[in-house]
Amino acid sequence: MKIAVLGGGPAGLYFAISMKLRDAAHDITVFERNRPDDTFGWGVVLSDETMSNFAGNDPVSEQMIRDNFAYWDDVKVVRRDESMTSGGHGFSGIGRKVLLQLLQQRASDLGVRLAFEADIPPERVEELRRDNDLLVAADGLNSRTRSLYADRFGVETDMRLNHFVWLGTHQKFDDAFTFIFEQTEHGWIWAHAYQFDDDTATFIVECGPEVFDAFGFASLSQQESIALCEKIFARHLGGHPLMTNANHIRGSAWIRFPRVTCERWFFDNVVLLGDASATAHFSIGSGSKLGMESAIALAHELNSGKPLPRALEDYQEERELQVLRVTSAARNSTEWFEEIDRHLALDMMQFTYALLTRSQRISHENLRLRDPEWLASAEAWFQRKAGSNSTRRPMFAPFRLRGMELVNRVVVSPMAQYKARDGMPTDWHLIHYGERAKGGAGLVFTEMLCVSPEGRITPGCPCIGPDQLDAWKRLVDFAHEETQARICAQIGHAGRKGSTRVAWDGIDQPLPEGLNWPLISASAMPLMPGNVVPKAMDRADMDMVRDQFVQAVRTAAEADFDMVEMHAAHGYLLASFISPVTNRRDDDYGGSLQDRMRFPLEVFEAMRAAWPQERPMTVRISAHDWMDGGVTPDEAVAIAAMFKEAGADAINVSSGQTDKGEQPVYGRMFQVPFADRIRNDIGLPVLVAGNIYEADHMNSILMAGRADLVLLARPHLADPYWTLHQAVDLGDDAQPWPKPYEGGRRQAITLAERAKAMS
Repeated sequence: MKIAVLGGGPAGLYFAISMKLRDAAHDITVFERNRPDDTFGWGVVLSDETMSNFAGNDPVSEQMIRDNFAYWDDVKVVRRDESMTSGGHGFSGIGRKVLLQLLQQRASDLGVRLAFEADIPPERVEELRRDNDLLVAADGLNSRTRSLYADRFGVETDMRLNHFVWLGTHQKFDDAFTFIFEQTEHGWIWAHAYQFDDDTATFIVECGPEVFDAFGFASLSQQESIALCEKIFARHLGGHPLMTNANHIRGSAWIRFPRVTCERWFFDNVVLLGDASATAHFSIGSGSKLGMESAIALAHELNSGKPLPRALEDYQEERELQVLRVTSAARNSTEWFEEIDRHLALDMMQFTYALLTRSQRISHENLRLRDPEWLASAEAWFQRKAGSNSTRRPMFAPFRLRGMELVNRVVVSPMAQYKARDGMPTDWHLIHYGERAKGGAGLVFTEMLCVSPEGRITPGCPCIGPDQLDAWKRLVDFAHEETQARICAQIGHAGRKGSTRVAWDGIDQPLPEGLNWPLISASAMPLMPGNVVPKAMDRADMDMVRDQFVQAVRTAAEADFDMVEMHAAHGYLLASFISPVTNRRDDDYGGSLQDRMRFPLEVFEAMRAAWPQERPMTVRISAHDWMDGGVTPDEAVAIAAMFKEAGADAINVSSGQTDKGEQPVYGRMFQVPFADRIRNDIGLPVLVAGNIYEADHMNSILMAGRADLVLLARPHLADPYWTLHQAVDLGDDAQPWPKPYEGGRRQAITLAERAKAMS
């Protein structure tokens, strides 16, 4: 093939090398607009895993790179006068200039033509397209090729909030990748520092927009800016100055990071590579890694004998998921640093853990593999904070809300069963909740218990009132007598989402004609066309519903529930007042957030007054409506703060299900950022659910201080004894089982030990 590569960075050069290794007859020219020794940035970080990939592709260049490495195993976190170090991370640094020189040498040795100071204008790009079989745009984050054909690639650019500047120093950081956080008169500013050769380290300074503006960095000259950074970090620089990238045309300037994504990476005979196709924030050090590993994948497909269109299609399909994983991790890391003020208030141990796991690529048990001693100390710290002398994992730490003590942090999430008859719970509920109480979870939620027959979601939903008292008390008494679990009654009213079929007959579909019942809501808006149109509640309706919630709470107290939760999420009645999507009122209960919260707070306060003071009460909210004009995470913090002021002991953080027009963005632990924000912004315990299905997820969330209790739904449907089984899998022999099941416990432990020995 005759190939033109635009961009002589690591991705473009390594692609040319990879192609020549597969077929020396390829005619490849790399066009680089800068001089051979021009570069932006100081050092490149590569992991052990990445180097293994390079060794498999080209052992020669891999050894050239390895011979010029600075290695470190530790990550060191410095916050004011505190510091903490964790080991086992296995990273290497190399100067970007050295890396480029090595790749230039290797490419030249293989017969690749290198054309420097070749600034290709747009019209020349079209000419190169015509004159070559393939045009590879490896022209970086600010790719001109991508901009030229933006409509063909489906480009989206998200300019992130923080400002940063790449600097260098002769100060030594050869013992660890070092994060330095300094508190100034204008707020926090921090540095990412790592060694990349015997004499030089990268020193990236970063801060939020408010701090950037307060210092006036935008109006300072480059030298004034650097002098100010030297003053801020003086005690860490050991008298060494900070250096600019003077040999690069752009020098060292403060910038914001553009997160670039492309729907398609190619069209016709043009393909994007590296930062041109997708960018990964510098805080996870994966930009060069992504570009060079993508170069391997592209070279492999182009030499597979497939027609060019198929090879490019397969390249994107094969590589896109891997790139997405890294860029998603980078997004998580970016957002963590953008929201760093709330994390900086954490204890140093928890702050360090949160920093290490910020991208979600490093999990709890992965940290154990890296540095078991440090993680054991972190777990012991967590248990001490929970009032325990144990060294068990965070999920097995006790927790207390008012007078309720939980033996662990595992919670069975509320899950509708649709097995009630005329609002009455049945033996199904006794067995279902009883099994999960026996299964080891510290807290078991009921499904939403409706305050009236008209407040049910479906004919299969249970109510809570005097008529249901004996059935619920039987269930609670069983849990208290036979298990360590505490039981929470989630209390709510379906509002406009009521009078629908049970899930397996058509979720949210109206009942057959003649079987529907009248509905009420904040506004007269049906859930969907064809569903019952609710009545917009008047003051008499509000009084009635408030009193129904109070009666439900009194019944819950008589049934001896340990906790109650007011359901004010998912578009149900109380949530319909909170969200502007469903609240179109023009009276005192609509409009501003304060007015939309008026009725839910009135109900909460009445419930709290009727509920025993020694028992906790929580509220479930939707922290994001996932649609324009709906509740946002910003507003969710204010909502939670209002409930806290009214006496809520914790907030159960969920999202969505407000309206059928929502467009949620799902992912692993996708609601945790909302919980993290509420917990650490307003200083109130939170519970969180949402695609959490592993013990590792749970321990990471708890240890990082992102939530206090973690709810699992589907895992508990699949396995009522999830907690007991997780303890066995983790080698935790302190987890008690019901006494009649002791034989099963011994066998499970024996089988787990045998499997571990054979692995």
